[in-house]
Amino acid sequence: MNTLPIGIFDSGVGGLTVLRAVRERLPAEHLVYLGDTARVPYGNKSPATVARYAVEDAQFLLSKGVKMIVVACNTASALATPALRAQFPALPILGMIGPGARAAVAATRNYCIGVIATAATVGSGAYETRIREAAADAVQVSIVSKACPLFVPLVEEGETESEIARLVAAKYLTPLKADRIDTLVLGCTHYPLLKHVIGEAMGPGVTLVDSAEAAAAETAHHLREGGMLRADVGPGEEHFYVTDAARRFHGIAEAFLGYAPGHLELAELGVIVGDRSSVNSAP
Repeated sequence: MNTLPIGIFDSGVGGLTVLRAVRERLPAEHLVYLGDTARVPYGNKSPATVARYAVEDAQFLLSKGVKMIVVACNTASALATPALRAQFPALPILGMIGPGARAAVAATRNYCIGVIATAATVGSGAYETRIREAAADAVQVSIVSKACPLFVPLVEEGETESEIARLVAAKYLTPLKADRIDTLVLGCTHYPLLKHVIGEAMGPGVTLVDSAEAAAAETAHHLREGGMLRADVGPGEEHFYVTDAARRFHGIAEAFLGYAPGHLELAELGVIVGDRSSVNSAP
């Protein structure tokens, strides 16, 4: 079990920020990444469709023998986690929403928290629910959510430090400053690549919470607590799979990772896997 890889999936390339964060924390772990590039984006699909796609993504990763799955997509985390837990009740599954929400509550000083994400994630209300759960009703929490749909195409076009990125960030984020938020959750895995621009727009008094980093920290904690860490001290291997557009993925991935992905293959989804009843469910 300990030598098995961690599975990570996303609708496309955004989840590579999660893979990068997991790699930084767990350099010895083997990682398998699936980008469902044939059906990206998930953010404009219905909840039922996102749930079906997410289950198929998880089935593919299970066919590769993973010991845990990280849902490196905020939209899938918000809309598909119940379906995933129902379909794979014995598999450790960690999404982005819970870790990001818990990190935000830990970081805030005045309990005024902002969330920026895709329209689907914002519309789900998942971050609001999990932030209030993390605060445990101990205090009154004010939450302001904002959809930022242009951030994803800006990142994928490499416009992460440009003037147009700054103009878009100012348009989206200036209204949030009026709400006195002191903590802002980057609720989409593309957004960490805009962290500098977002930070400039919000100012030094606002703490940016990277949901990718938060999920990586909880992944490491879960594996450590469960005695599931790979014991070998050598560097872990990485395997990348996409459902379409491998050449474009390879080009964009280097910007996300800081290096070109090595082992990259096309994946065919719809693989049916057996029961994993011997594995404990993750929080």
